[in-house]
Amino acid sequence: MSMDAGAVPAVEARDVPPPSLHLESGTVRFWVDVGGGRYVGASISKQALHYRFNAQASGDDAVDVYRAHGAEIDAAVRRRIDAGSREPVLLREGDLVVASQGAAPVQARKGAARPE
Repeated sequence: MSMDAGAVPAVEARDVPPPSLHLESGTVRFWVDVGGGRYVGASISKQALHYRFNAQASGDDAVDVYRAHGAEIDAAVRRRIDAGSREPVLLREGDLVVASQGAAPVQARKGAARPE
């Protein structure tokens, strides 16, 4: 069975590390089950967590915010993968805000105004 050049090999559930804060980038890094035994690496910035969930999201609090809202955040990663994004998926504020308002998510453009 040949793999697509951009395909990421399946990661076993037991090998998936827990969500963690990456200090250098200021992001929470995590893995999302996208089906078929495949997990995709993803991250979300502390700022995006703050804007979407109105949380402090500092230090370990950012990981707690991710855990509290993991279902919504993981669903945003799956939508990005379904739309053609490749691993690793970096979620932006717009991936969560627009989807939470019931509209289809849009890709945030550089310089675009933030949704209110």
